[in-house]
Amino acid sequence: MDGLKPGDPRYLKRRVKVCSLDVHPTEKALVVHYEVEATILGELGDPMVGERKECQKIVRLRSLNANTDTSSLARKVVEECRLIHPSKLREVEQLLFYLQNRKQSNDNQEKKHISPRDFKPYTGVELDEEASIGSIDEYIELLYEDIQDKIRGATLIFQLARNPDNLEELIQNETVLGALARVLREDWKQSVDLATTIIYVFFCFSSFSQFHGLVTHFKIGALCMNIIEHELKRYDLWQDELQKKKKDVKELSENQNLKKEHEKSLRKYQSLLIKQEQLLRVALCLLLNLAEDTRTELKMRNRNIVHMLVRLLDREDGDLLLMVVSFLKKLSIFLENKNDMAETLAVEKLAQLVPCEHEELLSTTLRLLLNLSFDTSLRSQMVRASFVPKLSSLLGKSARMCILYHISMDDRFKSMFADTDCIPQLMKMVFDRGEEKIDVELISLCINLAANKSNAQVMCEGTGLKMLMKRAVKLKDVLVMKMIRNLSQHNGPTKSLFLDHVGDLAAQISEQEAEEFVIECLGTLANLTIPDLDWELVLKEYNLVPYLKNRLKPGSAEDDLILEVVIMIGTVSTDDSCAAMLAKSGIIPALIVLLNAKQEDDEFVCQILYVFYQMVFHEATRDVIIKDTQAPAYLIDLMHDNNAEIRKVCDNTLDIIAECDEEWRNKIRTEKFRWYNGQWLEMVENRQMDETGEPFLYGEDGESFGNRDLLERPDLFYSPDGIISVDGAISPEFCMDFQSRELGQTGYRY
Repeated sequence: MDGLKPGDPRYLKRRVKVCSLDVHPTEKALVVHYEVEATILGELGDPMVGERKECQKIVRLRSLNANTDTSSLARKVVEECRLIHPSKLREVEQLLFYLQNRKQSNDNQEKKHISPRDFKPYTGVELDEEASIGSIDEYIELLYEDIQDKIRGATLIFQLARNPDNLEELIQNETVLGALARVLREDWKQSVDLATTIIYVFFCFSSFSQFHGLVTHFKIGALCMNIIEHELKRYDLWQDELQKKKKDVKELSENQNLKKEHEKSLRKYQSLLIKQEQLLRVALCLLLNLAEDTRTELKMRNRNIVHMLVRLLDREDGDLLLMVVSFLKKLSIFLENKNDMAETLAVEKLAQLVPCEHEELLSTTLRLLLNLSFDTSLRSQMVRASFVPKLSSLLGKSARMCILYHISMDDRFKSMFADTDCIPQLMKMVFDRGEEKIDVELISLCINLAANKSNAQVMCEGTGLKMLMKRAVKLKDVLVMKMIRNLSQHNGPTKSLFLDHVGDLAAQISEQEAEEFVIECLGTLANLTIPDLDWELVLKEYNLVPYLKNRLKPGSAEDDLILEVVIMIGTVSTDDSCAAMLAKSGIIPALIVLLNAKQEDDEFVCQILYVFYQMVFHEATRDVIIKDTQAPAYLIDLMHDNNAEIRKVCDNTLDIIAECDEEWRNKIRTEKFRWYNGQWLEMVENRQMDETGEPFLYGEDGESFGNRDLLERPDLFYSPDGIISVDGAISPEFCMDFQSRELGQTGYRY
């Protein structure tokens, strides 16, 4: 046997090893990962040099659909793809089953329209001949000829680039991409067809992340930005020219030649517009792909990409608008881009697209608006652009519901929903769910809208409130009960409707129910300040007093539940008999213990003080508060709290106590005197301390009159009526009486 020699096929040994199988992330295809090991053998057949390369092959499954027999298809794939060993048949079948049932994500659906295979040469540049990868050198030579030959050569290369399997081979040819980039850079202004076709070729490369560096190397992205900017200026010039000719036609309406010229110009304009929008579309597709790199996206923003895109929102071509809105949606997740959109009034232009017949465009527009709706100022723009009635007529999709939810978060805009058919639709959607769980977006929007009085009236019309109560109580639905709680806070006819449901709500107040649900029921009952409601009967019939008292113990439940119990006690205490019942049950001492435990929580303190106010307000319970508890002392301590609401409740309660009890009246007046004259009293105390110090050196009080305030000199005071005693001290009682008698409103407050 002869030895191996260079050039002999046996001189190079290749070995293929399949590593793994996977599914394609976006397409219905299998990805085969494998290694190619190439070894150079010596003359005696011994391995000398070895090299390994990781490769992958994409097996596209165009026939795969919901009715495909995956077992048969798996056998066919294994038979036709030699890289897959028959032992992998079971794994292939499982992957095919996954692909068959995989749901396409929204992002994939939005990107579906920019697949390289979807782009085909448009009217004017399509060719009858079929491109061949073996003739690539001939196509490159065409790029050095005249414009028409350049278009033909670029179109043939584009045919090859549309097939991803050819991209690697095209890259191996160093001349082709350099020639295309040069022609685009030099001749794009001479031919829209040529520019569009070449950008199509680079777009095919940009569809794969591994080729982004190649596209960037030839500065195609920057060139596309220049082209878009130039085309926008051309469009403005066309518009100005058309407007001018249209005006001339009106002035010379009887001039037939002028009319024909105008019609001819209009047809030419429409033809140019179609080609321009095709160019803009593919240029934006390429830029959107490159924008996956945030550094590249930042460069685009510095070139005012947002302003360019917003200007394109005035176009009518659905595919171009879809690309523009998709690009804006991607950009909108960054603060700077969002601010640019606010500055360019993008929301007003997007209002023209809602609603529209192009379903994918509408969906993408709504997702962009959802991103923008997180900004307060942009939500205001949406309201001004009449998005509330627009979106109300399009309810059903989560994006639309979320936008309305964000708008409903602002109290200024809640009332606008009452003038649309939004609320009846929302109520129908809630009731149509039956016993199924309500979507979070839907019920959250309802909860927000229920906080407005006008909306609440619409929601409670007919059997609205009855059906909501039925669902909430039956299913223990916390969110529906939260909505009911918001409905219950409005005075007027809406609140009166709750009289029929007080028993249903009171029946839920028990230790067996979930705390979250009980919180909402308690909050709803606490809102029912209805004169006709007999709270004493409710407390007795449902034995609520022991529950309320037990829940006042610190740590007996979550703070939210304890707080609702305190608020509930404050509401029922407006009734004389209920206040007496609660006072006899020992709830006041329990509230004082809770006040000590929660003295740092202003909400707890304010609500507990409100209960004290209600108890003092009624004669039946006033003595219990004043004589049997230390509540007045706590009120005095809190009368100068930093919280204005707490001070207000304390003042009102202490005023009632002062009118009814002389001992506490004197304590309250003294404390108020000390507070309002604290600085003066501090000075007096300091003076008394000084008297025990060094002996007098200059004046009687031990310091020079020249260094003291004149008002502190006792020799300047006079007492014709005995106003000031011999030692200069003033009694608080006299000061109070003097102020009320002589100073009136200008004296100290007490």
